[in-house]
Amino acid sequence: MRPSTLRALKRAAELTRQNRLTEAVLIAEPVILAADSHEGDEILRWLADHVTDFTGKTDKEMP
Repeated sequence: MRPSTLRALKRAAELTRQNRLTEAVLIAEPVILAADSHEGDEILRWLADHVTDFTGKTDKEMP
């Protein structure tokens, strides 16, 4: 995954934890839409592995 993509995803996670979802989407959506199929797969894996980055909750706190 490109470093710029990873930065955008991390920033979107930070904004989401701050309840700034609209801004998070504005940052993450263009990066996700511009990804090729290989990077798209990497993004999906990263998102699945970093759910708590967006929620701020640990696995123990998740329902």
